[in-house]
Amino acid sequence: MSDYDLVIRGGTVLDGSGGEQRQADVAVNGGVIAALGSGLGPGREEIDARGMLVTPGFVDVHTHYDGHVTWENRLKPSSCHGVTTAIMGNCGVGFAPCRTQDHDTLIRLMDGVEDIPFPVLAEGLPWTWESFPEYLNVLAERDYDMDVGGYLPHAALRVYVMGARGARREPATAEDIERMCALLEEALDAGAMGIGTSRTLFHRASDGSPIPTLDATNEELLALARTLRKAGKGVFQIVEDVHLPGKDVSVLRQLAEASGRPLTFSMGTGNSGPQIWPQLLQGLEEANAAGVTIKGQVMPRAIGMMLGVELTLNPFYTTAGYREVAGLPLPERLAKLRDPARRARILGEPTDPDPTLVLGRMVRDFDYMFLLGDPPDYEQPWEQSIAGLAQAQGVSAAELAYDLMVEGERGTVLYLAMANYADGKLDAVGEILRHPDVLPGLGDGGAHSSTICDGSYSTFALTHWGRDRPAGRIPVADLVHRLSRATALTMGLEDRGLLAPGFKADINVIDFDRLALHAPEITYDLPGGGRRLVQRAEGYVATLVNGVPVYRHGEATGALPGQLIRGQQGAPHRL
Repeated sequence: MSDYDLVIRGGTVLDGSGGEQRQADVAVNGGVIAALGSGLGPGREEIDARGMLVTPGFVDVHTHYDGHVTWENRLKPSSCHGVTTAIMGNCGVGFAPCRTQDHDTLIRLMDGVEDIPFPVLAEGLPWTWESFPEYLNVLAERDYDMDVGGYLPHAALRVYVMGARGARREPATAEDIERMCALLEEALDAGAMGIGTSRTLFHRASDGSPIPTLDATNEELLALARTLRKAGKGVFQIVEDVHLPGKDVSVLRQLAEASGRPLTFSMGTGNSGPQIWPQLLQGLEEANAAGVTIKGQVMPRAIGMMLGVELTLNPFYTTAGYREVAGLPLPERLAKLRDPARRARILGEPTDPDPTLVLGRMVRDFDYMFLLGDPPDYEQPWEQSIAGLAQAQGVSAAELAYDLMVEGERGTVLYLAMANYADGKLDAVGEILRHPDVLPGLGDGGAHSSTICDGSYSTFALTHWGRDRPAGRIPVADLVHRLSRATALTMGLEDRGLLAPGFKADINVIDFDRLALHAPEITYDLPGGGRRLVQRAEGYVATLVNGVPVYRHGEATGALPGQLIRGQQGAPHRL
């Protein structure tokens, strides 16, 4: 006779509160934690966790699985890295509300902003909805390997209300704003986690047009914020160019004050130039001390871009010589690129024929470009950069990058630390990550399928910051708290992120000594054979969602206990 559905036996428990670790059994019944202690009775299933860490499942507050959740059940790569709850609809991009005539507009927007290719989305999306509540109803009928929730995406909302005027970024009329607010209220009632928006120049559709929300006025944003206040629920997520000269958190504070709800925004560091993150942290401190909840989000490592012939971008993708062969099958493309005449031509061509193409310039930043290695090294000195290696070899950085790029059967993938790598190290990121008003995030799970592979940030945070970095490590208990309870509470998910009786049994069992990342790999498992980067980890002995193991030793169990989350969730009654 079993006392419990499942018992995790004898592990080292980090309960998500940030408190000290302790040895304990964790018992589960009916999808919630039934008991913690020593010598608990038998479970129908047991996991031997002796010598292992036992933590809450991680809450990823910044993903882009908006399309994937309509055709996939397993939300990789996030679910492979201990994530048990994912929030999508970030940056204002998504697929509801949407009329039939605007399907392609929203697909191009997601393609451009988040690098989820148009053909993948065109084939994968069933479009069996129009309104946001209808979209949630579709998701509620599906099962996943984690729980999912979503913001109402502001760009989709704007196009739905304003049509072509919204896509062209024309000012919203009073009537437009009133309609947007009514639809936001409807979405919140249906279970939206809040609203996500963007006013960054970096976010563009695949045709080059800026995101429809770029020029949204403060009046428009404040009206949406006041709708959150009226509803008494929801989170305001925003990407704002706070790093530009003259910018600060004052607008963000106005929005948070107007909403009376938590606001979260993206922050980090540039690789060079003036660093404003200390001022941003000061602004956060002042706001939160005054009772205005604003949380920064930071990527725990450099925001990294993967470059290669098999991927979307490489250092030479803008040149005419490369564009002529870009559409060829990979073996033929590599053969053409290895031709000495074409090599010489490409190396001699203008680096960026379109001066407005920001990425075209960034992919030539050889001072911050590296061979990542396996296991991957995300904090390398300049001497190991392409520029540093080229200098040591007496060749140009472009020549070395080109020759590496065309090596091997599939070419060599290069890693570009495009942000968060000030002074060629992660010290500033560590300072930001330690701040009590900052959350780990920005992994963009589901997005940037052929350029960025940062959905593994939770594993990186634990290994790099909690165990391996020679100096400046962060206590593992604090990291677990930030990855679970702190993120859950910011989203209003009071029922998870804590190992305590009555709370959701979203749990990780981790062999911390063995926890490790592998190098990113290119796979072709999206709709229509679309490619994406994935990054495996080892050391996750088990990941449970709603009390059911979804991964054992890195392999999917086949169980899909994850569900749609409809809005904020209250704290459970403690057993």
